[in-house]
Amino acid sequence: MENSNNEKYPLNLNQYGEMCRQNSTIDSQLFEKYDVKRGLRDKDGKGVLCGLTNISMIKSAEVIDGKSVPCDGVLNYRGYNIIDLIKGMVLNKRFGFEEVAYLLLFGQLPNSNELALFKSDLAASRNLPTNFNRDVIMKAPSKDIMNSMTKSILTLASYDEAVSNLEIENVLRQSMKLISVFPMLAVYGYHAYNHLDCGDSLYIHQPDPNLSTAENILTMLRPDKQYTEVEARVLDIALVLHMEHGGGNNSTFTTRVVTSSGSDTYSVIAAALTSLKGPKHGGANIKVVEMMTDIKNQVSDISDQDAVRQYLEKIVDKEAFDKMGLIYGMGHAVYSISDPRAEVFKEFVEKLANEKDRRNDFLLYSMIENLAPEVIAEKRHIYKGVSANVDFYSGFVYSMLDIPLELFTPMFAVARIVGWSAHRMEELINMDKIIRPAYLNVAAAQDYVGLFDRE
Repeated sequence: MENSNNEKYPLNLNQYGEMCRQNSTIDSQLFEKYDVKRGLRDKDGKGVLCGLTNISMIKSAEVIDGKSVPCDGVLNYRGYNIIDLIKGMVLNKRFGFEEVAYLLLFGQLPNSNELALFKSDLAASRNLPTNFNRDVIMKAPSKDIMNSMTKSILTLASYDEAVSNLEIENVLRQSMKLISVFPMLAVYGYHAYNHLDCGDSLYIHQPDPNLSTAENILTMLRPDKQYTEVEARVLDIALVLHMEHGGGNNSTFTTRVVTSSGSDTYSVIAAALTSLKGPKHGGANIKVVEMMTDIKNQVSDISDQDAVRQYLEKIVDKEAFDKMGLIYGMGHAVYSISDPRAEVFKEFVEKLANEKDRRNDFLLYSMIENLAPEVIAEKRHIYKGVSANVDFYSGFVYSMLDIPLELFTPMFAVARIVGWSAHRMEELINMDKIIRPAYLNVAAAQDYVGLFDRE
């Protein structure tokens, strides 16, 4: 085995790996014996209650006659239904990222003056230290932009004289700074990789303080800085829908856990980023796009419902695509009947598809959204229903916006940094003890044997 520098490892990794597997594997029956909630979820997939929050609420079932009955999914931000928030943005033709960020951070919707001041404060925070692009982002660029962003965040801590100050006002200052510069760290990190590793032209556009977050992302990303109103508004809606999702998702829980240890804001957000980048969490929309490309390559007529269905059956039977047996973008750890984010997003995805002359692709997505639950229900014994989640459409949107694949998960992070910041402050304000769950040791006791007496 060789490392990235083509040097032989001085280790017998095959032997060591086998030793790890032999001595770290735990009998699966023991988890049932001791009633361990693996993944902090019960047998029905319901998360173990381990905290309280005012920030957001997810509803997927109702109690009727003492029984839990699945219902259409509901997502509330600070008590406001996400669908109502989106409708308000669309009705008044305004960008919502900054307004909803204010709501999540401060617990109430801003009036016009409060919103204008908050936007001004965010714009004033939207800058990087002198030569940061050259000295940090351009050095050792990576195709993994999430790793690049993590490096940049931890380096930003070196420029903050109050890095370890946990007063709420200071943490809020740090949070607003990170919310403001996350788009820059993501887009500039991609440009550095695309230029230095891929050989394409390099251009670094500065953000415009008069533009929304969505508009600035498109401005910084594109060589000509040009975008349409539909493009910017659909991206804005995508950011709002990804901004927060309860306290139990993996990256938000990571935020809470690391915050409870007393760590600084930069370290906490870096930890949340490394959680989000996992393919079981924030990387799901990439798999959707890859799967859809495979379907279009393998099914000669994507308007043929029977042919598409047959190929979906092959995917579930582990005979096609990546042979993992998953139809990506379908199903969710919480929602069963519907994901409200996908429901409200679909209308705007269709508008963008029409503008981009990708109507046929949209029809394929809609077809699979309808077929996949039927195929999965026939092939799998599942405890709850399956529906399209927000990742099913978000990757399609990013591809239509010409956002490179390397930036799909970073776009998720650009949105979710707001939710993480709100949860960090809520944990700090209410924190009593460090989060420390229990693990039961099931290893047998051993008698010590001296070095020269061991076989």
